[in-house]
Amino acid sequence: MEKLILRRVDNAGEEMLLNFGPQHPSTHGVINFLVDTDGEVMKKAIPDIGYLHRALEKIGESTGYPGFMPYTDRIDYVAAMFANEGYAIAVEKLLKVEVPPRAQWLRAISCELCRIASHLVSTGTMASDIGATTPLVHALRERETVNDLLEALCGARLTYNYHRIGGVAFDLPEGWRDRVLKFLDHFDTMLVEWDRLITFNSIYIKRLANVAVITKTQAIDYGLVGPNLRGSGMDWDVRRDVPYGAYPHFKFEVPVGRGSRGTVGDAFDRYYVRVLEMMESSKIVRQALESMPEGEIIAKVPRKVKPEAGEAFSRVESARGEMAYYVVSDGTEKAYRVRARTGSFTAMGIIEDISPGLMVADLVALIASIDVVAPEIDR
Repeated sequence: MEKLILRRVDNAGEEMLLNFGPQHPSTHGVINFLVDTDGEVMKKAIPDIGYLHRALEKIGESTGYPGFMPYTDRIDYVAAMFANEGYAIAVEKLLKVEVPPRAQWLRAISCELCRIASHLVSTGTMASDIGATTPLVHALRERETVNDLLEALCGARLTYNYHRIGGVAFDLPEGWRDRVLKFLDHFDTMLVEWDRLITFNSIYIKRLANVAVITKTQAIDYGLVGPNLRGSGMDWDVRRDVPYGAYPHFKFEVPVGRGSRGTVGDAFDRYYVRVLEMMESSKIVRQALESMPEGEIIAKVPRKVKPEAGEAFSRVESARGEMAYYVVSDGTEKAYRVRARTGSFTAMGIIEDISPGLMVADLVALIASIDVVAPEIDR
């Protein structure tokens, strides 16, 4: 990388080193890429990260266990519910606390609505990055409704702080169940319209099909997770394969890349997996609302959370794939070690390998298709 930084233009004046970011709108955050390019064809694009590092893991070691929950929202502010849940599960394992069934159902509902909101941002901005402006407006319209529902549930629209160690903060408000079902009836129809509007648009397909192909072997080798892994044809979902919470009680499909418009693992597959996942999230929320058990929403947890010395590992299926927490207790009120593993960080590693030979414009499609968010990369 040092040689790249020192050389801006080669002797013949043909190759250039460009900074793609860190304020470029298509990076969706303070992320930079060092692009070594010969005209419009890239020789290499190297991620240059670290602009948003906030020492969140260190904060988790310097504040009490319950006090760290609001900070987890900042690990992925586009899909904060999952960051809440993953941390809560890890601490619950340390405390040997069993979460009441109703709280498990509420966690699943809130997370799946959050998944829909996150994927709407991903698919909407991806269309905008490619050059189609109308779909983003439709996506944000639906996301606003989801935000309204989550605000009614927990009082926040982005950084929720809804999950608690032992359960959740609030029960369903009056009339909320009917509001959600009404929205889902509309949303299911909207997804059909969405496919007509952009998914199967011939220009959009030509921009994504056979572009930035990631094979199943590459996806596994680079540790890709979630839609990026499934987009390459790998049938793996933590909710189904390492079940947690209420998910064993729900029936849902796990969409995988099929190469329906090009090659398995291309940018279109990664995009379309997210569209299909929104349909499945709608099914899960419906099932959860219909089978919601009665009872408490939070377990009895000591006023001073002070787990015995030990360690715990948790994993949840976030909107950007598997999010894992490793928490070590030394018997005090503060964790000895907190570690978060996120999908965006591992996804950044494959860009340098996939980028050679792509057009500069295709780098935008690649970044959008792996759906990275800056806070998940740096933490």
